[in-house]
Amino acid sequence: MRFTLPFLLISIAVLVSSCRKDFDTIPSYGNLEFSKDTVFLDTIFSNIGSATYNLKVYNKSNKAITVPEIKLENGINSNYRLNVDGTPGKEFKDITILANDSIYVFVETTIDFSSITDPLYTDKILFDNGNQQQDVDLVTLVQDAHFIFPSKNSLGIETLTIDGKDSEIQGRFLKDDELTFTDEKPYVIYGYAAVPSTKTLTINPGAKIHFHRNSGLIVDKEASLKALGTLDKKIIFEGDRLEHQFDNITGQWGTIWLRADSKENELNHTIIKNGIVGMLVDGITPSSPTLTIKNSEIYNNSSYGILARNSNIVGENLVIGNTGQSSLACTFGGIYNFTHATFSNYWNNSLRQLPTVLVNNHTTYVNQDGEKVTEIRDLSEANFTNCIIEGNNNIEFLLDKIEGTLFNYSVKNCLIKFDDINKTYSNIPELKFDDSTHYQNIILNGFSDFRNAQKNELIIGENSDAINKGITTPVTSDILEIERLSNVDLGAYQHIKF
Repeated sequence: MRFTLPFLLISIAVLVSSCRKDFDTIPSYGNLEFSKDTVFLDTIFSNIGSATYNLKVYNKSNKAITVPEIKLENGINSNYRLNVDGTPGKEFKDITILANDSIYVFVETTIDFSSITDPLYTDKILFDNGNQQQDVDLVTLVQDAHFIFPSKNSLGIETLTIDGKDSEIQGRFLKDDELTFTDEKPYVIYGYAAVPSTKTLTINPGAKIHFHRNSGLIVDKEASLKALGTLDKKIIFEGDRLEHQFDNITGQWGTIWLRADSKENELNHTIIKNGIVGMLVDGITPSSPTLTIKNSEIYNNSSYGILARNSNIVGENLVIGNTGQSSLACTFGGIYNFTHATFSNYWNNSLRQLPTVLVNNHTTYVNQDGEKVTEIRDLSEANFTNCIIEGNNNIEFLLDKIEGTLFNYSVKNCLIKFDDINKTYSNIPELKFDDSTHYQNIILNGFSDFRNAQKNELIIGENSDAINKGITTPVTSDILEIERLSNVDLGAYQHIKF
């Protein structure tokens, strides 16, 4: 025991000495190293905050150093914001970096387009001062836009009146002078923009429509949407985050909702991506389609590409890629005609419970008394011609019928992924692919040869089993306007050599 106290004192002395050495710093002497010499914050919209970007600052010497000053060249008036090693601000003093260690500098910005003279906004982060000063450039492109906001009233944000009743959907109906979207500059929508009854929203070729979180577009009863792009000037619906890391983030916005009794909605050469439901289509119009969609692409939605409920849809040269549930769900009956469509679902963000294409004649809900209710409607038509139905599940095409209504369907010259290894569906008449009354020239579990299904690049290559397997239809050119008068391939694309 007599040796314990001296030993303890020596240990404390060593510990204190080592701690003191760690914090005995020297000036930086301009020897900092950086993970990048320029931080590009990508493109942002006016007055919409950017994502957070990071810069790593290294001290690769064997001594701890102190950086006397870190600041923005434009000072406190800069539109950039910094966070240095956990502390927010625009100017920082005496920042310590331990030997062979590093710190993080995080950068964000929000810029009012009207307050700057050049849309390419720049600044610098300055490290140290005097002759030892080092710097890292900051670069952001700011884009002006038409902004559509819901109004504010005494109770808060304006909500939509649907069928004469107040809803909880934040947004407003478009005014008459807002019913034409041009390609002059993008449109950014907060909340839901609604097309009033009897009115038509016309979207010109090349227009870009961006939705904020929990936002979208509603087409009311007796109203119409005409989004008619061209091959060279496609119309794009997507989220309002322009930074590259948001290119393929799902669920950034809500949906385009075509309400029951909306009419003559048309989309051509249109891209819809990164929402929750690409298009929600309600209500049947027996005399004409609720939606005609041609030469269009729907990608990367967290629930459905198209969710139709007792509706009437015509689709030609349609491509629907990865979604969290079904790429195409034709539910609660209706009328559906798809020619030269490519439905592919290689979703890998979570477990997907539904097939790429689902067709049924029923819906289930809980009524006001808390009772579970199932309703059925006629499936008057469900026609698939020259289509590809693919994905990373075993069963990617499902007809789900409840007896008691019409259930008419016809599938011709289609490549379908349907590998019923457990014979789960062997006794379902609607899935008997050798039934020539309903199925003709079906290729089961063939090789699609997509360029890159994970990235929604769904053009087919020269090894595809879909080549020359189609029949002639009135759809005589593919989605890229390549003629298919003869040697007709399945899906929206004629094949190419990769």
